[in-house]
Amino acid sequence: MTQGPLVVDSSAIVAILTEEAGASVLADLLDARPISYCSSVTFVETFMVLSSRIANLSVAGLAAALQTLAIEQLPVDTEQSALASEAFLRFGKGRHPASLNLGDCFSYGLAKSLNAPLLYKGSDFIHTDIVSAAATGAHP
Repeated sequence: MTQGPLVVDSSAIVAILTEEAGASVLADLLDARPISYCSSVTFVETFMVLSSRIANLSVAGLAAALQTLAIEQLPVDTEQSALASEAFLRFGKGRHPASLNLGDCFSYGLAKSLNAPLLYKGSDFIHTDIVSAAATGAHP
């Protein structure tokens, strides 16, 4: 049975690309899906985080890394914007224990709009109603 798409948060991308603890598990979950997406906002957030860790990182370099990981960047549409805004109201920083930031809200919005699980690192999203990629049986 073919599994549907996966949405990838910047936390997972950063962890995989910088080989943080747990990166291999995240990479295996990513590899288990035929189609993976990230939001354009996730791309920018990932670039911002990695540019402080990787000397001379370029936009083209990050785009190539995402292509190698088979993660397609999707532009933000009005449905995702609405879902991201709702995520902030429900789970945003200063409002809820999940404490989602801007990038998190757009990852949430994209995952909800595609009815797809989210691949992430950390504990923010466990306080939301998002489906975790780790809980979908996508384990290798």
